[in-house]
This record gives sequence, C-alpha cells and structure tokens, in this order.
Amino acid sequence: MHQRPFQQVDVFTATPYLGNPLAVVLDGAGLSTEAMQQFTNWTNLSEAAFVLPPTPEGRAAGADYRVRIFCPGRELPFAGHPTLGTCHAWLQAGGQPRTPGRIVQECGVGLVPLRQDGERLAFAAPPLIRSGPLAEDDVQRIARGLGVAREDILHHAWCDNGPNWRGVMLRSAEQVLALQPDAAVLAGLDVGVVGPRGKVGVVGASDAEGIAFEVRAFFPGNNGLAEDPVTGSLNAALAQWLIGAGLAPTRYVASQGTALGRAGRVHVEQDGEQIWIGGSSVTCMRGEVRL
Repeated sequence: MHQRPFQQVDVFTATPYLGNPLAVVLDGAGLSTEAMQQFTNWTNLSEAAFVLPPTPEGRAAGADYRVRIFCPGRELPFAGHPTLGTCHAWLQAGGQPRTPGRIVQECGVGLVPLRQDGERLAFAAPPLIRSGPLAEDDVQRIARGLGVAREDILHHAWCDNGPNWRGVMLRSAEQVLALQPDAAVLAGLDVGVVGPRGKVGVVGASDAEGIAFEVRAFFPGNNGLAEDPVTGSLNAALAQWLIGAGLAPTRYVASQGTALGRAGRVHVEQDGEQIWIGGSSVTCMRGEVRL
C-alpha cells in the first residue's frame, strides 16, 4: 500500500456541504480495478474518481489526464459531477492544462472537453443516445409513481446519455419539491423531474434568485429508490431536450438538491451546437489515503 494524495470535493456549489460530494484519488497508478471499487464502496459516496496519466492515444489526441470513475458496485464510463470535481481537484493539486482555460479529460467514453469560466468549470454535454417522447405507458407509470395526475406531466422525453434517464416536466417547482415518490411503482426506472421556478409557460422566466428550473433525480438504489443531490448527466440531457424543444432558453440556471437540504446550482449554456454544463466546486478535505 502507498500514501496517495486525496481530496474530497463538493460539486455544483461554492459553499461546502451544499452540493454533491466526490472522493478524488489524485494518483491512481498501480491500483487494480478491484482496489478502486473497494475504496469507492468504503467511502459511502455516490462516486469516487481515480486520476491517471493519459493513455498514449489519449495524450496524442490532447488529453491532460485520464480518470476512472466508480460508483458503488460498478465503474462508469462517464458521469457529470465526477468530471467537474476531478478537474477541480487536479487543478487545485497543481495540474497545468496544455491550453490555458481549456482542459481535456480522458475517460471511458473518450475525450471530454472542459472549459474554465472564472471560478466555474463546465463540461461539454455528451450527445444523447436516445431521445424523443416516452411511451404513454411509461408516462402513466411515472405519474402514478410520483403521485401526480397524468395531466400534471406537461412534457416528457427520453434523456438517455448513458444513464437511461426518462425526463418529465411538471407544472411548477413547488410541485417538484412536494413529490414523495413511490419506490415500488418506479422500481427499475431512472426518472428526472423538472419544473419551472419562474412564470409557468414563459420560456426562460426565472425567479428572484435567477433560477429557471428545479430538478430532482430518482433512480434505483440499494434500498429501493434513491435521490441524487445534484446530477450532471441528467442536467446535461435535460438541457439538450428542453433547449431543443423550445422549453428553455439557451442559457439558464437550474437548482437541484433543495429537497435534500442542499443548494446545487447547475449553469447551462448553449454555444453554437454545443451545450455546456457548469458549476462551482470546493475542496472540503485534503490529505492522503492509504491504498
């Protein structure tokens, strides 16, 4: 075993303990997949990331570093909040990108560009694997599982960018925050719920805090249904759906985690054909781990 530099980072927040935490081992060299998975399970966090040198192919294509991302029980080819959190930790530890203000991460899905916007980082949203409206049977099941009337689901779509998110829009943020989903009805589904915080029916309307939408993410967990505090992959998929359908402006802020006592803020911006998903990160713990 070796002492390895480590950070625990809170993502999608500038205030510690109000976002989504991530464990980052900044030197994963020599660790087996089994050791990475064991450590991830031990952290009791939703994800842990292990930084490695780029592969020769990745380096030739411009990668600044490589990361392997794990959640309890399995490795992930990509995830949003680990991408931002790992990049933040790498920069905090002295990482120097080849191009100032632009970082290229190598991971299971290939190369992921990131950019710096002041204190915030943003990643390029990966393309949707599946889009288009959900089957009506799915919509009715989701309505039952969320405890809302079918007519309260104003819009719906596949938001599959790796995780098989099914996205639904409710009438308001207040309705989203009041949800008490039925784990038995929603068993096996990854469901993203969004509701406007501004004036209903006005695209781009924001509330007094400048927030356009409230988001919640429900997915199968070890004890039935779990809720994620702030979800990069879901917000990336929602942004592509909502902007593409004219349900959101090309630049907005979404809130997530309110129902869990968090205050996640996800900054969305379309630049040409590319949608960027950004947020602040803050290091809450720094030290070494024995692995």
